Amino acid sequence: MTIGIILALVLIVLLLLTSCVKVVPQAYGYVIERLGGYQTTWGVGVHFKVPLIDRVARKVLLKEQVVDFAPQPVITKDNVTMRIDTIVFFQITDPKLYAYGVENPIMAIENLTATTLRNIVGELELDETLTSRDVINTKMRAALDLATDPWGIKVNRVELKSIIPPAAIQEAMEKQMKAERERRETILVAEGEKKSAILIAEGKKQSIILDAEAEKQAAILRAEAQKEKMIREAEGQAEAILKVQQANADGIRFLKEAGADSSVLALKSFEAMTKVADGQATKIIIPSEMQNMAGFVKAAAEIAKSE
Repeated sequence: MTIGIILALVLIVLLLLTSCVKVVPQAYGYVIERLGGYQTTWGVGVHFKVPLIDRVARKVLLKEQVVDFAPQPVITKDNVTMRIDTIVFFQITDPKLYAYGVENPIMAIENLTATTLRNIVGELELDETLTSRDVINTKMRAALDLATDPWGIKVNRVELKSIIPPAAIQEAMEKQMKAERERRETILVAEGEKKSAILIAEGKKQSIILDAEAEKQAAILRAEAQKEKMIREAEGQAEAILKVQQANADGIRFLKEAGADSSVLALKSFEAMTKVADGQATKIIIPSEMQNMAGFVKAAAEIAKSE
């Protein structure tokens, strides 16, 4: 009987000692109370508490948390009622303040978010509210961070998830957006037609310029070809004249070398006159040197006898 009691006591002591060993996981903080009062905050690692005296009052998550609050009705400066859905990103920085600062931190943040949102949006008109999300987010984050600091909470970011205006305003906004899209479409079409007309005119202009350049080049080439042709014809005529003159000079030199007398020269002149007379000309010009036609004929007859 005594052994059983001892074993029971040993087992109870072991269980008690085991319950006094606590392992705090990553991203958690344990708030420890001793006899009902705050003692300390445990971080990550293995910790031991005094049996029956110390207790874990609260396990606090230190990671960043996200809370999506239901849409809140707000009224703008121009008396338009809308519903705004908000998301708050916060992180617990001090487990002690979080455990003892406020009874229900999430509810407190939700109510604080609603009142802050009403105050900010109440200073803006409808159009400003729809286009000033970043401004609203920044103001709300600053206000919430300042208010939750005594609770050991840091508000990192506030986002407006959705802004829901009344149905009549939504319909009016849709019509306005449709009219704006149609206006932009008309402007784009007009600009496209304008650019197209400009491009067509530029193309015609370039075509005319290129045609003029081509015609100019063709005229230059034709002029150069005509010039080249005239030069070659002139050169050919000059060459022919030179050859004729050379042939005449060679004939005269041959006659001189052959020792031809005045009778032969007279005969040659007569032959030349005969060829001239055989032509189609109606008038024949007789050189002035041929004044004595009888002497010329006599010389020709003598030459014929000698042959």
